[in-house]
Amino acid sequence: MVRRIVQLLVGLCLYGAGCALTVRAGLGLDPWTVFAQGLAVQTGIGIGWITNIVGFLVLLLWIPLRQRPGVGTIANILLVGTSMQATLAVVPPFHGWLAQGAVLAAGVLCVAAASGLYIGAHFGPGPRDGLMTGLHGRFGWPIWACRLTVEATVLVVGWLLGGTVGIGTVLFAVFIGPLVHAALPLFDTRAPRRAGGRRERQPSIARTSPSSR
Repeated sequence: MVRRIVQLLVGLCLYGAGCALTVRAGLGLDPWTVFAQGLAVQTGIGIGWITNIVGFLVLLLWIPLRQRPGVGTIANILLVGTSMQATLAVVPPFHGWLAQGAVLAAGVLCVAAASGLYIGAHFGPGPRDGLMTGLHGRFGWPIWACRLTVEATVLVVGWLLGGTVGIGTVLFAVFIGPLVHAALPLFDTRAPRRAGGRRERQPSIARTSPSSR
């Protein structure tokens, strides 16, 4: 249990740090971070704090969808945006394609590893993923359709509000799925171990949504 808790906390903090790196790269963000950045531009509130606020508001949408949050859901709301805000306070913006590309790649890798860590701890989904599964359970829509609809909506709204959409948005969408697919079995705390202590791949967790917030 202690290991699972530590893994959860480290994963959530690393997730926020990875998102902050993509912000500092300045090449484009994932849909939910575009939305948070757009709101931050309009309100003057830090993007990390906006991320926490949006997570809480999304959690309220779970009520009519009859979803139940877990410990990981609440921790997600409290820690991801806080970690993002703290990272942004110490990491400056980067300039030049080479530096920006390297920071973007580091951010995406951090998010992928963080997803494996905190999802693999099995303390409940993030508020945004719970929204997708709630829509699926309530209305019977395919998960991919729920995700596409919601994320396309927040991406467009965030962009209209001033969020950054660019090549980084496309690269994040292309690479985050395969990277999380590779990371999840490495950190799955419920995966059986083979001889020698290595974990076996778990098909069920490998299918978990790659956007882990």
